[in-house]
Amino acid sequence: MSESIKPGTDNKPAGTYHEVGPRGGSVPGARIVHIQKGDRLPPTQKSGNKWTKN
Repeated sequence: MSESIKPGTDNKPAGTYHEVGPRGGSVPGARIVHIQKGDRLPPTQKSGNKWTKN
């Protein structure tokens, strides 16, 4: 499993990120976002959720 990253974190590698729960589990209706180099990860749907790189 990939490292969980807090929303708002910037300077992460470009790529696709998937929303996960606070402990890294799946989230119903999880968001999938694609960021470019230097972009900031967007907010998640629920406080406590995080992002993981696919």
